[in-house]
Amino acid sequence: MELFRRNLGPKSIEMLSKAGISSDAQLVAMGTIAAFVAVRRAGCSPSLNFLWAIEGAISDRDLKVVAREDRLRLLMLLEDAEKSGR
Repeated sequence: MELFRRNLGPKSIEMLSKAGISSDAQLVAMGTIAAFVAVRRAGCSPSLNFLWAIEGAISDRDLKVVAREDRLRLLMLLEDAEKSGR
């Protein structure tokens, strides 16, 4: 496993791995919302903190900062993705 990004602990890495995401490059290429949805589709039950953690890993920010600054944007993007089946 080559995911060594900020905010991603062993459980997060395990969930990403179950979704077929095994490297930083894959995570960045996929993006926050697609990665979160992929983890759900892989049978995991990620929390919203996991959503903030993915965004923080990609943008190199603490998940608390992401939750404070990007919460609404990410939730809206997630809702759109779920409605469209992406």
